[in-house]
Amino acid sequence: MTDVRPGIGRVTAAIVAVAAMLPYLTLKLFWLAGHYVGVGDPSLMGDPAMVGLNAMTFGMDAVGLLLALAFTMRWGMRLPAWLVLLPLWVGSGLLSVVVVSAPVVLAASGLEALSGGPIEPWVYAMVYGGFVGQGVGLLAAFALYARDRWPAVFTTRLSLPFPSPTAPLQRVIAWGAAPVAVALGLIMWAGVIGGDPYLAVQDLLRGSLAIAAAFALVALVRRRGDGPFWRPLALLWLGSAVLFSWGLYAMVLSAAGGPVSAGESGLERFVALFGMLTGLVMGMCGALLLTERSAARSGVRDVEALQQALEGDDRERDRRTADQGHR
Repeated sequence: MTDVRPGIGRVTAAIVAVAAMLPYLTLKLFWLAGHYVGVGDPSLMGDPAMVGLNAMTFGMDAVGLLLALAFTMRWGMRLPAWLVLLPLWVGSGLLSVVVVSAPVVLAASGLEALSGGPIEPWVYAMVYGGFVGQGVGLLAAFALYARDRWPAVFTTRLSLPFPSPTAPLQRVIAWGAAPVAVALGLIMWAGVIGGDPYLAVQDLLRGSLAIAAAFALVALVRRRGDGPFWRPLALLWLGSAVLFSWGLYAMVLSAAGGPVSAGESGLERFVALFGMLTGLVMGMCGALLLTERSAARSGVRDVEALQQALEGDDRERDRRTADQGHR
């Protein structure tokens, strides 16, 4: 599958993602260079914690830019799977929540959602509009890329049998992580009542994905049902990524200190820590299952290719029963 030419849909989605990233990257470069355009309080951006966070988010978006380019080039199909899946998993956890929550809050609150704080409204509009564009473009490009590189994920059934030496371990992980993910999801739901509308929408979405991922992981390790394999896999991917990425992001903000960590409660730190750990465990379990399933499918393809080569030009005609020659 490494020679598959990118289709127009994959290229278009990647172009949308790149176009949405460039304004954000440019703004971060200005801020890192000391030109605090769009910031009402320059002292805020001069704080060492903010400088470090701006450098980190610039690097994260730069990685997303490289991934978008990889999705449009043939060499991108030859990259090691982990080099594509790991950063995309983390990025999809962050971006998927913003893609849904930002338009919902803007539709409900109007332009008032962009006002307030030391940042100019046009900066909020550009940044979150860019996040929505790059999230939609990058996730769409990745889905098309994955369909071409790993077609079996999209064509096989959930109940496909394959040898799995680690199946007992996967079941232990799934049944252990699922209750924790559900509990974290319920706590996030509880935070929806009152407070900031934007954070409430985010909590509702993150909690829903965490609970959905718990059920999806159990379904995947049990391998029961005739539905498509990619559906529970997509829920596990997004739910575990949301738990890990937002938990890690919150822990980084807490460790950085400064103005960005003000107002955090003990419960928020608890949810962030356990969300990060639970998402990581669920993601590793899914990666283990995918590795074994892909290896089994590759073995089947190798056997089929060998059979076809041995059959030669006659193929089906070589499969005649032995008594046909004596009639």
